Amino acid sequence: FDLDGTLLDIDMNAFLLDYFRLIAQMAEERDFGNGKELVAQIWRSTDVMIHEHSPDMFNEEIFMSDFLAHWGRPEHEVRPFFDEFYEKVYPRLYYHGKEFPLVPQLVREIIEQGYQVVIATQSVFPRTAIQERMDWAGVGHYPYSYVTCYENMHYCKPYVDYYLEIAKNIGVVPEECIMVGNDTGEDLPAGKIGMQTYLIEDRLIDKEPVSCEPDWRGTWSELFELLKKNA
Repeated sequence: FDLDGTLLDIDMNAFLLDYFRLIAQMAEERDFGNGKELVAQIWRSTDVMIHEHSPDMFNEEIFMSDFLAHWGRPEHEVRPFFDEFYEKVYPRLYYHGKEFPLVPQLVREIIEQGYQVVIATQSVFPRTAIQERMDWAGVGHYPYSYVTCYENMHYCKPYVDYYLEIAKNIGVVPEECIMVGNDTGEDLPAGKIGMQTYLIEDRLIDKEPVSCEPDWRGTWSELFELLKKNA
């Protein structure tokens, strides 16, 4: 499952505005640098992390390498700054996310049916931040087979290597998987490697042109009925 807009009801545009406002404010307060310049550098280093991936470097390593090369602060200052932000400041953004009705119950029932369930979110955040958003969605406490984050992934969406890496990490072939998400540009490319895809329409992000059509599209309840039939 994708997380944002799929398991979690969240407006990512509004969320990111507040996210960057808080991290810029913290930078100014900690004398870590100019807040606006920090935001711009985070965007640039994130873009590098997404598009200049390497099978030999985790996403976190790519991000930090680029960020450290351009920010002018040593690693022993940079890492504690980000760690403190995600531990103490990031949770203040909780009001942006809320549960979709019935989703926690449906996820629990899907796991109880014996499916290997993966949280396949865009792997540009640390595990602590992703866990926080999973908790907002009411699904943070389930026994997942894998949760993608920038510490454990070498690739990002929309690259098919992202989906191949997930399948490899849980010991299955792509044809045995179904990717459930709300973003046509980031989630549907899983279909290129043989994964089945289900497009959740509650918070649909419809990017043109669509590289792959979904195998199914609809609501959460319709997805659950589909999975029960195929269990």
